[in-house]
Formats: sequence, C-alpha cells, structure tokens
Amino acid sequence: MPLTPIDIHNKEFTRGFRGYDEDEVNEFLDQIIKNYEMVIRQKKELEQEVSELNERLSHYSNIEETLNKSIEVAKETAEEVKTNANKESSLIIKEAENDASRIVNEAVQKSRRISSEVETMKKQAKFFKIRVRKLVEAQMEMIDHEGWEDMFETELDGSETLEEAIDKELTPNQNRS
Repeated sequence: MPLTPIDIHNKEFTRGFRGYDEDEVNEFLDQIIKNYEMVIRQKKELEQEVSELNERLSHYSNIEETLNKSIEVAKETAEEVKTNANKESSLIIKEAENDASRIVNEAVQKSRRISSEVETMKKQAKFFKIRVRKLVEAQMEMIDHEGWEDMFETELDGSETLEEAIDKELTPNQNRS
C-alpha cells in the first residue's frame, strides 16, 4: 500500500543515542510531504488528462470508423450508380436502334406503297390517254362524216329550229357508229 502525506506526517521515529536533530528531520519531512502532495496532485491531474485524452481518442476513433464506413458505402453506391448508368445507356441504345429500325422499315414500306401508287397512276394515265384519244377519234369521225356536209345543204323550214335539224341529221349517224 503506498504512503500518503498523512502517513509521512504522522511517522514517529525512535530516539537513539546521538540521533539526528529533530528540527532538521521535521523540516525535511515537511518538505517531503509538500513534494509528495504535489506529486500526488500531478498524478491525479495526469490521470484525469489521460482519461480525457482516452475519451477524445475513443471519440475520434469512432469518427474515423464512421468515416471509413461512409467511404465504403459511397464507393459501393458509386459502383451501383455506374452499373445502373451503364445498364440504362445500353437500354437507351437498344431502344434507339429498335426505333431506327422501325423508322427505316416504315420508310421502306411507304416508299414501296408510293412506288406502287405511281405505277398505278401511270397505268391510269395511259388508260385515260387511250380513252381520250378514242373519244377524240370518234369525234373526228363524226365531224368527217358526210352527214355534216348534208346538214349545211339542208334548208330549214320555218317551223324547225337549228337544233332540231342537227338532231335529225346526227341521230341516224350515231346509230351507225
């Protein structure tokens, strides 16, 4: 068990023949007591400081551990974000390729449909041209027909109009053609 300042103060020495000077011994013991009390105080202060430093160290260790965990979580999150971004970009590219393919197919189909319509219109135009030519030829035949010449030679009587005379001349000729 360690000595306390009170133990030092209360220590009684036995007296011997020709012993030490009592006043000198007491002064020295008082000085030792003061120094010993100071050492004990310093020890308590240092123990308190060590305790506080240990608490701070523990606090900073906890902060360090938390930061390390946060860094790990951030790394994992960054990897997940990167992975998800890659997946999403791949999906967007596939969708764009599908859309492009669909647009090209639609354009090809539209082009084929327009080409088919153009061919149909060309055929219709040729058919129309033939019909117009036939109609014009028929009209030319009617004009060249000798009934026209006869009509100009026919005289109108007072009761007949020009239209009636033309109808009369053309009706028999149309039945012939």
